[in-house]
Amino acid sequence: MPFDLSKATPPVAEKRPVEDTRHGITRTDDYAWLKADNWQDVMRDPSVLSQDIRGWLEGENAYFEAMMDDTKKLQDALFEELKGRIKQDDSSVPTKDGPYAYQSRYEEGKEYPLFVRMPRDGGEETVLFDGPKEASGKDYFALGHMEHSTNHNKLAWSVDENGSEYYHMRLRGLADGKDSDDLIRDVGSFAWAADSERYLYVKVDDKMRPSKVFGCAPGEEPKLIYAEEDPRFYVGLDVSLDGKTIEIATGQNDEDEVRLVPADDPFAEPVLVSPRRPGHEYSVIPAGDTLYIVTNSGGAENFRIMTAPLNAPQEKHWKELIPHRAAVKLASVIVFKNHMVRLEVENALPRIVVRELASGDEHTIDFDEEAYSLGISSGYEFDTTTLRFTYSSPSTPGQVWDYDLISRERTLRKTQEIPSGHDPKNYVVRRLHAPAKDGELVPLTVLHHKDTPIDGTAPCLLYGYGSYGAGMSAGFSSHRLSLVNRGFVYCTAHIRGGDEKGRHWYEQTKKAGKMKTFTDFISSGRYLIDQGFTAEGRIVANGRSAGGLLMGAVANLAPELFAGIMAEVPFVDVLNTMLDDSLPLTPGEWSQWGNPIESEEEYKIIAAYSPYDNVREQAYPAMYVSSGLTDPRVQYWEPSKWVAKLRDVTKGETPIILKTNMGSGHFGKTGRFAYLEEVAQVYAFALKAVGKA
Repeated sequence: MPFDLSKATPPVAEKRPVEDTRHGITRTDDYAWLKADNWQDVMRDPSVLSQDIRGWLEGENAYFEAMMDDTKKLQDALFEELKGRIKQDDSSVPTKDGPYAYQSRYEEGKEYPLFVRMPRDGGEETVLFDGPKEASGKDYFALGHMEHSTNHNKLAWSVDENGSEYYHMRLRGLADGKDSDDLIRDVGSFAWAADSERYLYVKVDDKMRPSKVFGCAPGEEPKLIYAEEDPRFYVGLDVSLDGKTIEIATGQNDEDEVRLVPADDPFAEPVLVSPRRPGHEYSVIPAGDTLYIVTNSGGAENFRIMTAPLNAPQEKHWKELIPHRAAVKLASVIVFKNHMVRLEVENALPRIVVRELASGDEHTIDFDEEAYSLGISSGYEFDTTTLRFTYSSPSTPGQVWDYDLISRERTLRKTQEIPSGHDPKNYVVRRLHAPAKDGELVPLTVLHHKDTPIDGTAPCLLYGYGSYGAGMSAGFSSHRLSLVNRGFVYCTAHIRGGDEKGRHWYEQTKKAGKMKTFTDFISSGRYLIDQGFTAEGRIVANGRSAGGLLMGAVANLAPELFAGIMAEVPFVDVLNTMLDDSLPLTPGEWSQWGNPIESEEEYKIIAAYSPYDNVREQAYPAMYVSSGLTDPRVQYWEPSKWVAKLRDVTKGETPIILKTNMGSGHFGKTGRFAYLEEVAQVYAFALKAVGKA
């Protein structure tokens, strides 16, 4: 049934005009007041939000409930379907490390997992961390890191309890299961030293930026190891697979810098690998006495692999091992004692390449489906001949394989179970290529039920992201079946801004090229219409975070294509956000979007597409918008302001609804079942938008 606008009156946000002049250009923002002056305090304690803003958000939530009230039974049915596809007592495949094998598993009906270990070759398990017990009584519970020490006697764990991504860490003795009294607040990444007594951790500053590395030893005050002064750069820690080196990595989206410290001398002066320079991206893999460097230096847009002595890691000592290839993106690299494993992507399809280090001989692990997703995992052990990888496709549930790097034998360790039943033969998977506005071909991954007519009558959910070089996989999602089984065509558009067709697929959308992301998505929709998969006004678009920027842009550019648009935690107030260098992510984002504070040209580029700044009087489709009050990535006021402005000017006869999670952040509810309630709401909206609810 269609949306009934007579059921409720939406709240009207008061206009409180604020003028801002930059580069001689003056803009007026009627809804700037929705950004709380004390927003940083709100991140830690949502109760301090001012009553006028809280009242408006709660009014929006009430309107959301009223407009979706007639889908309650559908939401309940969707929730039970989604839940029915999840194995209640699921568990991961155990991962071996020395004398033990580590595993996570769920008990029947529980929201959070147990983390356990057992003897390496099997035996009685020991519970190291009881997720349901730790989360008891908490509305929000998100684990950060969980790292057991080298000697297997301790566990470091951190948790965020309100969605703000302020993680607090404790150390647990595994012999008695007791936590230390010390609570280390606002922790980023973490690394154990080789002696399992000392450790390093990254401290998050008052602007929520991970910026300082501290070293801790029993009974001593923390020691500052490294401090990053440039707000554009975030700091992270990692420990090499061989356990001998700790990496201190600083970086932004397209500029990296790495320092190394010995794991057996973690407070030593860090050794710089290569000084940062604009456009140089690199990562390192210490393995034995050799340092492997994955770098885009020398014009290697899709990256190449270099080597250097670990004791002389500077760039002048680098030698090329794997050259750059223009059509092949290096996605991931693992180095074991005797083998290197590469995950590569070519024309939106991944493959695994195994190289014997001593001889240089290589072979590829092959797969047959038209579109699929792969992942590789290093596990815990360096001296091994076993690779663990995952495989799925839009119709094939996830599989976990162990692969012998010498014999090339594959062993299936786990297949994702769908308790309610699933037959891949009932579904059709297609890989298509849509002509873009400038002639480029945009890969599309299409999934539909075999009985769905491809004659222009089917509704379509068109999903996209298109930012940061994050390619969208062609993997399995049991959730999508709830739409596909109801006659939807589900399409993932691998638009520019991702890296599915190589690094150039991403690079050409920075700054002035960003419009290509949006026009690629529109071209994808029109191609699906031309090929009979759907029709104009039968498409529901979906994107999240930077994919929400995509949703906002296409809503302004081609609203007639869509029956509905679902923008989850959308990054839509781009210009105002890039003008505010006090926000956590802004300085590091200038290389992506431009710095409108310093550059008039880049100000104008962003202003030309920023969804909030380009809302205009026209008929917008039905819109579902979500936000999280404690979201540090896309702050709640971006979608809030956008909805207020859209509703003020739309000429459409369909609702624009906003749901704000008042007790969570960017990722919504936690718990494996609780978050399904939000998936059910999103899907109910999609079904209602095309008249199937």
